[in-house]
Amino acid sequence: MSDPTFSLGLDFGTGSVRALVVDNRDGAEIATALFDYPSGEGGVIVDPRDPNLARQHPADYLTGLWAIVPAALRSAASHPEFDPTRVIGIGVDTTGSTPIPVDSTGTPLAFQSAFQADPAAQAWLWKDHTAFAEAAQITEQARAEPYLGKCGGTYSSEWYWSKILRCERTSPVVARAAAGWLELCDYIPAYLTGIDSLDRIPRSVCAAGHKAMYHSDWGGLPSTQFLDDLSPGLGRFRAGFRAPAVPSDRTAGRLADSVARTLGLPAGISVAVGAFDAHMGAVGAGVEPGTLVKIIGTSTCDCIVAPLAASLPDIPGVCGIVPESILPGMYGIEAGQSAVGDIFDWFVRRIGPTGFGTGAAAHAKLTEAAARLQPGESGLVALDWHNGNRTVLVDPLLTGMMVGETLHTTPGEIYRALIEAT
Repeated sequence: MSDPTFSLGLDFGTGSVRALVVDNRDGAEIATALFDYPSGEGGVIVDPRDPNLARQHPADYLTGLWAIVPAALRSAASHPEFDPTRVIGIGVDTTGSTPIPVDSTGTPLAFQSAFQADPAAQAWLWKDHTAFAEAAQITEQARAEPYLGKCGGTYSSEWYWSKILRCERTSPVVARAAAGWLELCDYIPAYLTGIDSLDRIPRSVCAAGHKAMYHSDWGGLPSTQFLDDLSPGLGRFRAGFRAPAVPSDRTAGRLADSVARTLGLPAGISVAVGAFDAHMGAVGAGVEPGTLVKIIGTSTCDCIVAPLAASLPDIPGVCGIVPESILPGMYGIEAGQSAVGDIFDWFVRRIGPTGFGTGAAAHAKLTEAAARLQPGESGLVALDWHNGNRTVLVDPLLTGMMVGETLHTTPGEIYRALIEAT
C-alpha cells in the first residue's frame, strides 16, 4: 500500500488567515491553525471620518502565512501517518474583490517605505465602498457595451475596476507608482511560487470573471479604449494582466525553495490557482446543479452552479455568471449580502448590551436569548443594509434600520431581529 498524501488549504479571510491540513484519501481534517491580522481594528484598517473605507496591510498576509503553516504542521504531526514530505498540494482562497497595487515584480507598494503608511497603497478590502461614485460611472459608461451582462447589470463599488479608478482619482502618486493591481487570490499563489514578474502571474477566472468584467465573449477584460475613457491611461493595467484567466483546478506553479524553507515544507509542491473564499466554501459544502450553498461569514455569498452546456439568461442583480469559477465544467453564479457577521459583531462591539459580556461569550448568551423567541414574536423588524445592499440593488449607500422598538425591547430581541433579517 502506498503512503498517504496530504493537502494544505490556506484561507485568507476578513479578520484572520487559517490553515487546514487534510488527508487526500478521504478529505478528513488532520490539523488547523488560525492567525488574527494585527493591523487596524480586527485586521481592518479603517478611517473614522469615512465609514466606507476598509483596507488591509499586505504584510499581515505574509506574517499570518509564516505563522499558521508551521503551526498547522506541528499540530498535524500527532497524526501517525503524517509527514511534511507527504504534502503534495496547496490550495488558496481569499476575500474578494481585494485588489493590491503592486510594482512590476508583483510586490505590493505597501512594502516600500514611501507607501508603508499610505492607505491607498494597501489592499483595498472587499468591503471597501469608497468607490461608489466610480462604480456608478462604470455602470453608466458600460450600458453601451456587453460587459455588465454577466455580472448582474450593475457594477459594484466592491469590485476591481471601481477601486482602481478611485485610486487614480484620489491618490495619483500611488496610481502612478503601480505597475498593476493583483487580486489577493492571485498575489498569494504568486508569492508561494516565487513568480517575480507581473505579466507571468496567473490570474484567477473566479476573481476576473466576477469582479473585473472578464469574459471570453468579448476577449477577456474590457477594452483599453473603454478603460481609457473612464480615466486616461487606465487601460495600461491590461498590459500586465496575464490572459487567459484560469480556474482553480489549474496549477499556478511550484512552491519556491525560499518559501518552502520558511514554511517547513518541501520545495516543488503544486500550488493551485487561487479563488474566492465563498466559492471554495461552496465546493467544500458539496455544491452541484440544483443545490444552492449559502456561505455565511462577515458577509454572505449564495453560490450555485450549472453545466456549461446549459443556456443561461443574464440575471439582474447577481455578482457574476462565470465559466468554471466554482467547479470545472460548470458556470458559477454568485449573489449575496454585504453585511451579516459584521452586523452581529457591530452589535456586540459597538452597542455593547450590558450583562452579556464581550466577544464570543456575548454572542453565545445573545444567541441563547434569541433562541427562546418565536419568529417575529418581539414585533421588531430589522433591515440588514448596514454595509449597503449587494444583491439585488447593488447600492453601497443604503443603510440599516430597526422598526418596532419600545422601552421594553431587550438585547436578545434585537439580536433575534438581526438574525431574522439576514
